[in-house]
Amino acid sequence: MTDAILVLEDGRVFRGESYGSVGETFGEAVFTTGMTGYQETLTDPSYHRQVVVQTAPHIGNTGVNDEDDESDRIWVAGYVVRDPARVPSNWRSTEDLATRLARSGVVGISGVDTRALTRHLRERGAMRVGVSSVERDPQALLARVLEQPQMTGADLSLEVSTPEAYTVDAVGEHRFTVAALDLGIKRNVPRRLAARGVTTHVLPANSTLGDLLSVGADAVFFSPGPGDPATADHAVMLAQEVMKRSMPLFGICFGSQILGRALGFGTYKLGYGHRGINQPVMDRTTGKVEVTSHNHGFAVDAPLDGVADTAFGRVEVSHVCLNDNVVEGLRALDVPAFTVQYHPEAAAGPHDADYLFDRFVELVERPGQVRKQLINGGK
Repeated sequence: MTDAILVLEDGRVFRGESYGSVGETFGEAVFTTGMTGYQETLTDPSYHRQVVVQTAPHIGNTGVNDEDDESDRIWVAGYVVRDPARVPSNWRSTEDLATRLARSGVVGISGVDTRALTRHLRERGAMRVGVSSVERDPQALLARVLEQPQMTGADLSLEVSTPEAYTVDAVGEHRFTVAALDLGIKRNVPRRLAARGVTTHVLPANSTLGDLLSVGADAVFFSPGPGDPATADHAVMLAQEVMKRSMPLFGICFGSQILGRALGFGTYKLGYGHRGINQPVMDRTTGKVEVTSHNHGFAVDAPLDGVADTAFGRVEVSHVCLNDNVVEGLRALDVPAFTVQYHPEAAAGPHDADYLFDRFVELVERPGQVRKQLINGGK
């Protein structure tokens, strides 16, 4: 087994053993609290340029398979675990995780005290990091870490977006057509829409309004994705053009932050972000508390109480994280648009927020009536 080191930009050093590919990698160190779904985490484009720390101690127990990837590749810049499984055990497994990481060129480290590392990131915030199984000198690795770009100001949508448009057909009877702007979309989004009779045209991040309209879209979807929403000016202007035409619009995570900017709100970087599948969120429309999946390091700066006046009419915060009162959703009261900053398409779950796709379809089906319901608190 090859020794490996992890060095944070503040100089903290963790030692362990190589896991996955032997080599060196850099990114933003973040932690996720999910106890399941590591394959979906690894293949989520929103983790592009991030070194992911798994807080759950045992990773790789069920191996990997050919069905659960959320994209066509692993996107994490690096992977940090405590106790990797020696032998996976699951009837769906086709390969062990370490082999998949190595085959994909993903540099990781195991044997790390991930509890101590997570506590450090909670106290100091997400920061740049290097992981190496070829460098033995922590100071030399630290010097290279400090040369890496920050996540603040990073414009990454085009790096993860599809280069060409493609279509995911509705399952069963076709009801509606949605144009989805791919800012880092996961496969389960068009699958959840397809299950509701929606044909989804997934379009590159640099698509124009004409591109969205050319597919005969009844509605528009802005996907999750990586990077700083403050850099996504093209997507913001596109969202504004969509709202000017009163086309139904739904945004998730990065897409929520884009829509927030389009409505005139600011965005900011969270200290260490929300990442995991056990985040409590209140849907203010119904008063219900949902257990939800998150993966975001930025948030929308919108007033939690009352209704804000914007260039597109009245807007209010529809969802709030109960851990820290971070805005987790916006609802426009005068145009057919709403967002959530978490993941109703979450795989491997939880599924508490799956209803949001029903809400989107209802908005397309009868936008005037749904807007009236939203204004009246969902009644």
